[in-house]
Amino acid sequence: MTKHETFAGCILGTALGDAVGLPCEGLSRARQNKWFGDKTPTLVFGRRMVSDDTEHTILVAQALIASRGDAEKFERALAKGLRRWFLLLPAGAGLATIKACFKLCVGVSPSRSGVASAGNGSAMRAVILGAWCDDVSILRELVTISSRITHTDERAVEGALAVALAAFLSKSKPHISPNEYSMFAAQHLQNTELIELINRVAQSVSNGETTLNYATQLCGERGVSGYVLQTVPVALHAWLSYQNDFRAAVLAAVHCGGDTDSVAAVVGGMVGAQSGTVDLPQDWLDSLLEWPRDVAYMKSLAQSLAQENIVAPRDFAPFLLMRNLFFLMIVLIHGLRRAFPPY
Repeated sequence: MTKHETFAGCILGTALGDAVGLPCEGLSRARQNKWFGDKTPTLVFGRRMVSDDTEHTILVAQALIASRGDAEKFERALAKGLRRWFLLLPAGAGLATIKACFKLCVGVSPSRSGVASAGNGSAMRAVILGAWCDDVSILRELVTISSRITHTDERAVEGALAVALAAFLSKSKPHISPNEYSMFAAQHLQNTELIELINRVAQSVSNGETTLNYATQLCGERGVSGYVLQTVPVALHAWLSYQNDFRAAVLAAVHCGGDTDSVAAVVGGMVGAQSGTVDLPQDWLDSLLEWPRDVAYMKSLAQSLAQENIVAPRDFAPFLLMRNLFFLMIVLIHGLRRAFPPY
C-alpha cells in the first residue's frame, strides 16, 4: 500500500469515525437505540459533520508537511495551527485544549502552554503521527511535543503514544494479533497502568469478548468518558476486534456510549491507516457535509504528506469561520433536540 493510501485512510477514517460518533456524544446506549435504532447515526437531514478530532488531525498533518518531522519546526507549526484554529471559533473543544490554546494566543510558548490534564485531546490527534513516522524514537518525540502543547499529564502523553504505536505497527499490514500489539506497546510505553490496561485489552479480544462488554466493565453503564485511560483502551479493543471491517469497528466504538466522537475517531484513524481507503464505506463518505475541508481536500492533504511537499493545500480562514458558525448552529439545534423525547 502506498504512503498516500495510508495517510488518506488515516485522515478520512478519522473523519468518518468522528462524524458517525458525533451525533451520539453524551447519549446513553439505551437512548442511542431509541434515537437511531438500526440506522447509522446522522447529525442533520441524513448528513454528517466532523468535530475537533478531525480538525486536530488535519492540523498535525499540516505541521508534518511544514516541518518534515523536524521537532522544533513541528512544534512551531502545530502551535501556529492551534492558535489559528482557536481564533476561528471552533465548537465543542475540551476545556484543557481551550485553556492551552488561549495561552498560546496570549504569547505563551508551546513548550509551556499545556495544562495538567489526562483528557483524550492529545490521543485524538496522534494516530496520524504513527501512520507517518518510520522510526519509533522520532514518533515518541513528535507525540510528546503534540501532546504537551495542550496536555502535560504523563497519562495523556502515553495514551497518545499508545494509539500512535498501533498505527505505526499495523500500517499496510492486514492483521495484527492482540498479543503482538500488547508486547510491542510494552516495549515503548512507560506508564505501568496503561500497559496493564493494554494487556487486559489483548486478553479480552483473544477471549472473544465484545467491545461493548469490555467498555461496560471498564467505564460503567454511562459509557466511555474523556479520560484517556478509558478512551484509549476501548479504542484499541475496537480496533483489534475489527481490523478488517471499518464499519463494524467504528460502530462498536459508538455503541459503547459516552465520548463517542473521540473514541470512534481514534478507531477510524487506526483502521484506516491499516487498510487505506478501500474499506471506507462510500455511503459514509458521501454523507459528509464538510466545506472547505471536504473529502477532496483531505485526499489532497494526504497526497501532499506522501509527496513531501513543503506546503499543504490551502484552507482559507474566512471560509473556515463560516463553516464553524454553521456547525455551531447545527450543534445548538441538535443539543436542543435532546431535551425532547425519546428519552
